[in-house]
Amino acid sequence: MASVVLSEAEKLYIVHGVQEDLRVDGRGCEDYRCAEVETDVVSNTSGSARVKLVDTDVLVGIKAEMGTPKLEKPDEGYLEFFVDCSSSATPELEGRGGEELGTDIANTLYRVFSCENSVDLKSLCINPREHCWVLYVDVLLLECGGNIFDAISIAVKAALFNTRIPKVRVLEDEEGTKEIELSDDPYDCIRLNVEEVPCIVTLSKIGYRHVVDATLQEEACSLASLLISVTSKGALTSMKKVGKGSLDPESIFEMMETGQRVGKSLHIALQKILDEEESLGTSRPKVGFLG
Repeated sequence: MASVVLSEAEKLYIVHGVQEDLRVDGRGCEDYRCAEVETDVVSNTSGSARVKLVDTDVLVGIKAEMGTPKLEKPDEGYLEFFVDCSSSATPELEGRGGEELGTDIANTLYRVFSCENSVDLKSLCINPREHCWVLYVDVLLLECGGNIFDAISIAVKAALFNTRIPKVRVLEDEEGTKEIELSDDPYDCIRLNVEEVPCIVTLSKIGYRHVVDATLQEEACSLASLLISVTSKGALTSMKKVGKGSLDPESIFEMMETGQRVGKSLHIALQKILDEEESLGTSRPKVGFLG
């Protein structure tokens, strides 16, 4: 994980400010920085999105490919996560550092999406026990400026919203041989319902209080954080503590309450952006990798 070195005086300044609900960049403890979200930014994918949270920059591409359902879930498709941390994001991600962080992020995403209702996996089944859609979710961390888990989860939800999967027909001949026919019409596709897809809200404990969307400087002042995945209705689906410090039960309870409240607002803001982009159709200006 990227980090910055602060003097004791700088740390004290940040910590004291947080106790007064005033952060260095003028935000309150529960305020996010302004996020830029853009979908449909990579041409050879089924869905894609790019999220910039000031100095944190994430690109997610999703490819739908046909595969075989897992034995334990014969009537469902599934998601596979791959995370690549660019060494240019921060020098600390060169070599093993980037690999370890990438594995940690992928494992966190598997955990977040292990909740049964997050994505309707049954809609990805083509033929029980024989064919299903596998969604390969590729995450590229381009720049690291704090709060990477939240930015990645926002980008994953936006890319899933943007994903279009071709409709298929299963044809069976007289001998019982099944053949799969993909629709040629790009508009004849399946869209995923992302209403239950959670977003991660990271709450960093600084002094006696906690903040959301911590900057690198604030992360350097925090010994423990709580990663909470929250649905648009405010339901908690998973929780994970990171950092060397400890959290007392009262703090955890307060952080969970904040995470639910902030998470619901985050989903509303994200959905509004996604709906606005969708309404523009092909007329919207391309900014990202197709600009």
